[in-house]
Amino acid sequence: MGTLNTKFVHLHVHTEYSLLDGACRIKDLVNACKERGMDALAITDHGVMYGIVEFYEACKNAGIKPIIGCEVYTAKRTRFDKAPGFDNDYGHLLLLAKNNTGYHNLIRIVSKAFTEGYYYKPRVDLDLLREYSEGVICSSACLGGDIPQLILSGDYEGAKRLAFEYLKIFGEGNYYLEIQSNGLEEQRSVNQALIKMSEETGIPLIATNDVHFINHSDARAQDILMCVQTGKKYNDTQRMRFNTDQVYLRTPEEMAEQFPVRQDALENTVKIAEMCNVEITFGRPVLPQFDIPGGLSPAEYLRKLTYEGAAFRYGETLSEEVASRLEYELSVINTMGYAEYYLIVWDFIKFAKDNGITVGPGRGSGAGSLVAYCLKITNIDSLKYNLAFERFLNPDRISMPDFDVDFSDERRKEVIDYVVQKYGEDRVAQIITFGTMAARGAVRDVGRVLDVPYADVDVVAKMIPMSPGKLTTIKGAIDLNPELRARYESDDVIKDLLDTAMQLEGMPRNASTHAAGVVLTRDPVTDYVPVHKTGDSVVTQFPMAILEKLGLLKVDFLGLRTLTVIQDAIELVRKNHGVNVDFDSMTMDDKKVYKTISDGKTLGIFQLESPGMTRFIMELQPDNLEDIIAGIALYRPGPMDQIPRYIENKKNPKKVQYLHPILEPILDVTYGCMVYQEQVMQIVRDLAGYTMGQSDLVRRAMAKKKHEVMEKERVN
Repeated sequence: MGTLNTKFVHLHVHTEYSLLDGACRIKDLVNACKERGMDALAITDHGVMYGIVEFYEACKNAGIKPIIGCEVYTAKRTRFDKAPGFDNDYGHLLLLAKNNTGYHNLIRIVSKAFTEGYYYKPRVDLDLLREYSEGVICSSACLGGDIPQLILSGDYEGAKRLAFEYLKIFGEGNYYLEIQSNGLEEQRSVNQALIKMSEETGIPLIATNDVHFINHSDARAQDILMCVQTGKKYNDTQRMRFNTDQVYLRTPEEMAEQFPVRQDALENTVKIAEMCNVEITFGRPVLPQFDIPGGLSPAEYLRKLTYEGAAFRYGETLSEEVASRLEYELSVINTMGYAEYYLIVWDFIKFAKDNGITVGPGRGSGAGSLVAYCLKITNIDSLKYNLAFERFLNPDRISMPDFDVDFSDERRKEVIDYVVQKYGEDRVAQIITFGTMAARGAVRDVGRVLDVPYADVDVVAKMIPMSPGKLTTIKGAIDLNPELRARYESDDVIKDLLDTAMQLEGMPRNASTHAAGVVLTRDPVTDYVPVHKTGDSVVTQFPMAILEKLGLLKVDFLGLRTLTVIQDAIELVRKNHGVNVDFDSMTMDDKKVYKTISDGKTLGIFQLESPGMTRFIMELQPDNLEDIIAGIALYRPGPMDQIPRYIENKKNPKKVQYLHPILEPILDVTYGCMVYQEQVMQIVRDLAGYTMGQSDLVRRAMAKKKHEVMEKERVN
């Protein structure tokens, strides 16, 4: 984006990812920016970069120029000093990425603030800023900044010396003094001193509004959000508060009214925005370096291992069906650049099996890969069960593959430790996940802050169902629950409670660590994404979906208690009866097993032991593995409606009917019922002439309820 068509750009903005402080939802923020006539916008959350990719994409989609930044916390001394009662005092500093070098330096600054400088807050110091200043623009920040604080303490000369230090660190044209207009008396005196300092030093000014909410009317909701953060009541006179309702997304005209004699401070925001040109790359896979013996390429080594595994699975002479499927899969894997991915997963699963760590047979779309079966990544023959490879890797849809791998929960950590040791501690990180203010929780949080009687809050909260779907939103519950709607319309306290909760509903509430996700990178993790530290764990600041968009390798190391139970049972059988149980050599046709399951003796059987599932299985009376597979697939919202038909057709095969003869070979295994997503894919291929890749796109649209995509396919 070249020259900007605006007279002012907001360069100091806190989104919902300034957790329980910023009240700007990114999508709403970007839309409001566009509506108010601005074509550039910054994100500068407190100490973190959690939301920058989401923000970047939202801006790009709306035709807004995204400016990536962060309001970092500064250490009183160095980031390594952590003396109680002294170093818990910190300042603020605004940093903006000028280019991609600055963006990566900002990532390193924010990461080291956590991994090296964390003490109450993630803190930076002057040495860290000196090391990573290239490509970064800096300003003196809000009243909490070190320079404004020195001014307020009466040390104007000290403030000026610090300003010169920052100018020296960031260079001419990359450091600014920040003035604001928020109605606070301290701000007025700081502004006067900063204007004087600018005139004396030549350091230019910028005007910002320290945006924490979008509309002026949102001030109370943001104040309540802060109360949620601090655990205080809204009417508590001693609590932390902003003492201003002016930190909203003002229009350029409103900003011009606030600074009638300092138009240069407004113009400088546009100049900075024009200087800031960060481009984030999506989709290109960035896989760790996998060491391959014998000078082979990843593709050659993968082929070698695959055919060795195929000989083990099928014998030395492969059928045409197996050979052609393997060649097709290898071709797609290599074309899409994922040979190393398969090798990495093969390697850590081999480590687990070689060390007696129980590994699951495979779950999810990865079970559709015959190459994975030959490599013993999975233990499921995708040809035997007619599983589609395109559900895992689709040449028509560029996305990272994703093997979900189950390990014995007691020994899962050994596999992660192996990966850390193999690829390097700085190249492995766990993945962040965000807890949000769900409907019921938002009502309870707001009720507590507003001091609404607990009994009233409890009654209202329990009127919001917890089952998936529209009803889990507050608005959905009001629309569909007459009793709740009546309370909302007749009781002003309840109306205020619900209206306020709706303003906060869905916002991130806290950051935690994903239970299973680990990211592996070719170079240090902080070359790609910012991190923070939770205890001894290094955790990415971007969630799983964002890491996948960036092309980074994410692996789910899932700990499964059932695998530990199975392993213990196998050991007891071997010890007490001298029998070695080997699932690989078993056939799944033991009638005694199906009789036990059909009799409802399912306690301890994974996925079959819940009371509802047990009743269904007893009614179903499975006598083969396909019945159990279908039963697990059917017993969930959506396909549950087909359960009576499935049972009736199983008991009375003559009742099975097909809308078209082409459907018979596809649906015969499920007695004429459409149960699996693979069946959907095959139907659109056989009836409508779709390719494998196209059929997977339809499947995804159906699974994710993308009605506009489905309508488009209907027309086509």
